[in-house]
Amino acid sequence: MNADSDSSTHFKRGTAAYRRATLALFCAGFATFAMLYCVQPLLPLLAAHFSVSAASSSLALSLATLSLALCLLVSGALAESWGRKPVMVAALSLASLLGLACVLVDSWNLLLLLRALLGLALSGMPALAMAYVGEEFDPDSLPAAMGLYIGGTALGGLLGRLLSGLLSDIGGWQLALGGIAGLGLLSLGLFVWLLPASRHFKAQPLSLRGLLGNFSQHLSNPILRQLFLQAFLLMGGFVALFNYIGFRLAGAPFGLSSTVIGLLFTVYLVGIFSAGWAGRLVPRFGVRAVLQGGVGLMLIGVVLCSTPWLIAIIVGLALFTLGFFAAHAVASGQVGLHARGAKAQASALYLCAYYLGSSVVGYAAGYVWEHAGWLPLMAVLAALFVLAAWWARRL
Repeated sequence: MNADSDSSTHFKRGTAAYRRATLALFCAGFATFAMLYCVQPLLPLLAAHFSVSAASSSLALSLATLSLALCLLVSGALAESWGRKPVMVAALSLASLLGLACVLVDSWNLLLLLRALLGLALSGMPALAMAYVGEEFDPDSLPAAMGLYIGGTALGGLLGRLLSGLLSDIGGWQLALGGIAGLGLLSLGLFVWLLPASRHFKAQPLSLRGLLGNFSQHLSNPILRQLFLQAFLLMGGFVALFNYIGFRLAGAPFGLSSTVIGLLFTVYLVGIFSAGWAGRLVPRFGVRAVLQGGVGLMLIGVVLCSTPWLIAIIVGLALFTLGFFAAHAVASGQVGLHARGAKAQASALYLCAYYLGSSVVGYAAGYVWEHAGWLPLMAVLAALFVLAAWWARRL
């Protein structure tokens, strides 16, 4: 019996190997999202410091996610030949060093270049982590394991934003970016120590024809295509709301400081909960129902964020985050189950759509905010989520 057919060689819930692997992946998700999204609460500060518009300031995030999205296809393909853990370790190491380099520059264009390179480096993380989960975990344990990984991304998103807001009030945006990069290095050490080597990875010859054939196979799969579209719509709307909520709350009538705005990102704690919770609901209610429920919560959150009351906005952000991470955990977990081989490339396509949504919708939403205002922006996001809910019916 080979390793792929012997379920005893897969990680199962309750075992020490399962706990080590999930904690390592949690650290990886944390570091990836902390370094990627730590600039989000800093956008008003960056706009003022470098004398750029709100939409232009969002390039500090959008360029990083765009380069990550495009390079995911390359790193996902190379990982089919080079392995999982070595590529992830190299990616996290390079990203941490680039994060530290951002502290040393005072040129807007150079900062954007470093952020784009940081996104390129991080492209070696998400798809490989998803592929590792799909290959190494027992099928019954896979949804919970994927939920824990997504929970790590939620915590990274939370602390990256929260700490960068706090550190920026103490020592400016430079201290904020440097502090987050330091956390990335700490997470890297834990990841290297904890993650077991792959036992079910089978290297493929590095062939352009074979790699393109794998992409073609995944894109011809109707279920995977629907999951890719969900990733684009949901992540695009999610990043758009969090990109510009800081501008909304920093202005009249709220006038909140960077620290207080950063504290609002504690709503990510509900994302840590909902990612694991949603994975456990799938066997009971089905993929479609849980996914539609998550999108429905996002719509309610948008409605509440459209109001002029701070408490309603906070509740709306919490529901919005709860729904997003539930939907993302369910959709991403399905990619590995429905991909017929070359799981890293399937995950890369999903995450390419995911980060393209972040880049394209996140940047375009800035023009809606600048030229039309907050309520039209909320209407655009609501339309995206209605479309996502409609497409979820087809799963």
